[in-house]
Amino acid sequence: MRVAIYTLGCKVNQYETQAMEQELLRRGHTLVPFDETADVYVVNTCSVTAVSDHKSRQMLRRAKTLNPAAIVAGCGCYVQTHPEEAAGLGLDLVSGSDGHMAFVDLLEQAAGTHAPVVQVDEALRRRTFEILPAGGLTDRTRAMLKVEDGCVNFCSYCIIPYARGPVRSLPLEKAVEETKRLAREGYRELVLTGIEISSYGRDLASSVTLTDLIEALSAAAGEMRLRLGSLEPRTVTEDFCRRLRCLPNLCPHFHLSLQSGCDETLRRMNRRYDTARYSQSVSLLCKYFDRPAITTDLIVGFPGETEEEFAATLTFLETCAFASVHVFPYSIRPGTPAAKMEQVLKDVKEERARRAGQTAEALHRAYLTGCVGSTYPVLFEQPRGGRFIGHAPNYMEVAVNGENLHNQLRLVRVTGVEGNHLTGEAVD
Repeated sequence: MRVAIYTLGCKVNQYETQAMEQELLRRGHTLVPFDETADVYVVNTCSVTAVSDHKSRQMLRRAKTLNPAAIVAGCGCYVQTHPEEAAGLGLDLVSGSDGHMAFVDLLEQAAGTHAPVVQVDEALRRRTFEILPAGGLTDRTRAMLKVEDGCVNFCSYCIIPYARGPVRSLPLEKAVEETKRLAREGYRELVLTGIEISSYGRDLASSVTLTDLIEALSAAAGEMRLRLGSLEPRTVTEDFCRRLRCLPNLCPHFHLSLQSGCDETLRRMNRRYDTARYSQSVSLLCKYFDRPAITTDLIVGFPGETEEEFAATLTFLETCAFASVHVFPYSIRPGTPAAKMEQVLKDVKEERARRAGQTAEALHRAYLTGCVGSTYPVLFEQPRGGRFIGHAPNYMEVAVNGENLHNQLRLVRVTGVEGNHLTGEAVD
């Protein structure tokens, strides 16, 4: 059968979609673009905000119009947290955010019987990690490896613990096995991903930690670069930095979740750190790594945020000298404690997002400017505007003139800044 899949949300969803695509191909099915005629349409949904819920419903409805005779199925976090609402859209199959190989079985059954099926578990009761094949379908440049699922932080604005359940980890030996396979297949970079990878190993009988995992995968990866997903700031300790500094293939790019640079706001968010602890993490990374790229996410206009609190956040951003900041105006997530708090007016949120965006742009520009004159090994991925684009180890985009450089790792001397990326010349 011809299957089309549309994915919303995070890298974990993208990873799980890739795994389902590989399994569908293995079983002899054909993958087609989502806007083409298919026998089966799958929407891998997201529920991180109310806007995500809306987009998920929108894509499910759209799928039903593309081919009225096709099977339409929903999986992922929105379907997990709103199964009855999803079923009310007239779907043929409603699943959740786990059991992706079983979901493929259900797809095949639904295509044969055309009998509606709703099969969603209780996420908070999950205790096992679903091992899915890593890799990608289109090239051998970058692969993701999901090493963890679930979260127990229960931030006041977030519904993900209810959508994903408690922490479950990929056993270290399985992670090593997958990493070696991906290296043999020719991938040049491996990205560790998960819902909250800083919690890796907490559910395992052994005392293995995220740092242990990174060391083991660095050794297994050989020449393949290793890049980390988002980290909880408290993960960054002296021991973490001292051990990781010794890994030659680890990219010096650290995405430390921030959300606010004001302690009062962080407390309302139920974050587990304050700005002093966050600053310590930034200082440690700068001490042990040569000009690391420290990136983050920021929520502005969180319930109760005053102008003074927002001003403190802007000052903190500048203190940390982030390489990149993703700014999001707060969006109500029904079912969370924050949804019941006193809300900031929409126009105030938008104005703060604009101001924070200006600060983020200035910080990004400053970091890029500081890269000029340096030489980096750049992994090239795709052509754009007559040049080839790749990423340096610090994850900054680099553009060079040249022939087809796809999937090549070349030394590049950075000569300038153009917009939001670097320009340079290959020197090898």
